[in-house]
Amino acid sequence: MTDAGPEGALDAPFRPRRGRVVPAVVAAVFLAIHVGVAVGMGLQGAWGPFDQAALIGFGLLVSAFIWRYSAIRAVPGPDGIVVRNLVLTRTVGWDEIADVRFPDGDPWVSIDLTDHDTLAVMAIQRVDGERGRAEARRLGRLVAHHRAQA
Repeated sequence: MTDAGPEGALDAPFRPRRGRVVPAVVAAVFLAIHVGVAVGMGLQGAWGPFDQAALIGFGLLVSAFIWRYSAIRAVPGPDGIVVRNLVLTRTVGWDEIADVRFPDGDPWVSIDLTDHDTLAVMAIQRVDGERGRAEARRLGRLVAHHRAQA
């Protein structure tokens, strides 16, 4: 498919613009602060190695969770779309998608499935403004294209 969209081809991966950079920076800063505090408290003799390791471990866990937000994406393929959200990754066949919705006020796109379930597609976000709306339209065109081929 060559129908151009904001990211190029109609079947290019969907990724949030702001959702990639901000979480990576926040995760790095969060971890640096925790490591700095743990080392500083250890140098002052206020904390022992266990306390330092606990704070660094907590910083690593929270940073990993925040970083996961930067890995959000939706990757279309010939048989369906792989939606990687914050916690779960799910593969949905094109024939399973009933509708693509992006109502005003919703933070990201939702796809209604033929089994009456709804799946959030966090890769297409309202915070991206017009680009997000254009990506929602591109996903709708992609679903329609595959529906027409079936």
